[in-house]
Amino acid sequence: MRFLGLVLLSGICAAQSANAPTAASAPSTASSSAPAATSSSAPAPEIKLVTIPAGTKIPLELKQAISTKTAKEGDPVYAETAFPFVLNERIMIPAHTYVQGKIMHTQRGGHVKGRAELLVHFTSLIYPNGYTVMLGGNVENAPGAEHSAMKDQEGTIRQDSDAARKAKEAAGGAITGAVIGGITNGGKGAGIGAGTGGVAGLAIAMLSRGADIRLEPGTSLEMEIQREISLDPSRIKAAAN
Repeated sequence: MRFLGLVLLSGICAAQSANAPTAASAPSTASSSAPAATSSSAPAPEIKLVTIPAGTKIPLELKQAISTKTAKEGDPVYAETAFPFVLNERIMIPAHTYVQGKIMHTQRGGHVKGRAELLVHFTSLIYPNGYTVMLGGNVENAPGAEHSAMKDQEGTIRQDSDAARKAKEAAGGAITGAVIGGITNGGKGAGIGAGTGGVAGLAIAMLSRGADIRLEPGTSLEMEIQREISLDPSRIKAAAN
């Protein structure tokens, strides 16, 4: 019996020894874990903007007709640069860059007083490649607009006075009346006719409106930039190519 117990005890110990993990078979933490790869992205290069200063004047050409007879406040205005604008030997605004704006104020000529007025503000530059820049611009001069002049620093275009035209119409009526009166009633009739004709001519002049401002397509305008504009030189270069 003692011998049988020793045999059983030896078998149990041998089985436990066979199932025990060895140092060689144990997983190595150091060898199984690889160091984490580190990657650092280079910072994006800083874009150095270029600036068009306030007060810069840029010649434009109007792309559509505008008349105070039909224009309304808020109507869009389209123009384009007539020549490349160069600053410090660099093209800042290529020729044929679109300039968009809108009508801020419009007024027709009055019957008795008040002249036609038109106020346009420019709001954006659109480069040939689609690069768009917001701006604030007024009409500084309108050399292509006939019988009109600038009214104020805001860029209001005002029609010339119609007083001379209306006086001419009244005088024409007086002359016509005098001729008719002289033919029908002699000398006395000429005086009456002149007075009647003068009143009629004056009435016609007073009933007619003052002349409207009309700007045809291709009219030359000069835009003044009211606040400085910051531009991306890479976008300008792409537009100029």
